[in-house]
Amino acid sequence: MDCWVDGQPADALSLKDRGLAYGDGLFETIAVRRGQPVLLDRHLARLADGCARLAIAADLERVRQELLSYAAAMGEGVLKFILTRGDGLRGYAPDPAAPGRRILQGNPPAAYPVVHGEQGVRLFPCVTRLSNQPLLAGLKHLNRLEQVLARAEWRDSEHAEGLMLDQAGRVIEGVFSNLFLVRDGVLITPDLKRCGVAGVMRAEILFQAESLAIPTQITDISLEQLQWADEVFVCNSVYGVWPVRAYAALSWPVGPLTRKLQTISRALLDA
Repeated sequence: MDCWVDGQPADALSLKDRGLAYGDGLFETIAVRRGQPVLLDRHLARLADGCARLAIAADLERVRQELLSYAAAMGEGVLKFILTRGDGLRGYAPDPAAPGRRILQGNPPAAYPVVHGEQGVRLFPCVTRLSNQPLLAGLKHLNRLEQVLARAEWRDSEHAEGLMLDQAGRVIEGVFSNLFLVRDGVLITPDLKRCGVAGVMRAEILFQAESLAIPTQITDISLEQLQWADEVFVCNSVYGVWPVRAYAALSWPVGPLTRKLQTISRALLDA
């Protein structure tokens, strides 16, 4: 499909756009199934939080309607929505009155190997570490160089994802996913108050777990704590849940809670 810029088909972007110059903006990667954007309310809630924290102007109802219209025309695939601060003059200082710029781009359905979900994946131990910045923690902002560097660390097919730590060596997330572990029936995920992306599938899994009376915990996790996990999995809003079977010298079985939450995520993505 054609890209849309501010609601109109377009194939060019202003060179003055601050998203291009400074990464000044936010984005959402949204699965589209049968013409519907999956987990749309969660994507919009995260976008609203980002707009408020970065002071980027956006008419979120207009965004919703554009996403619905674009997804209906797509049918199936992955929709990338980018919101920048729009055009600006030279220099870092933002214009508080600048209207945000909305960019929609459709992509074909993600073609991940089925075996990732069935048998689990191996995580690559990324050397690149995430910087601590509480003001940006949780946001899906346009500055993704840490993820670019981390993903460049491996090119083999043995590793489907990488595990990223923060500056203190705490486990934070995958390069393009969030991480959970299970210990004694408790579902545990890293605290993202210092860095990391608060994924919409992460939020949905926590919600679903609590609705099923599965104990949950959001806390700091060390590499040592991974050793005593009974199950480990990663998730995102496009593929759902992948069990993790190995990381470095550690390994885990594909456990029952992982399978239960994987089934729920598949139902959401196939609804």
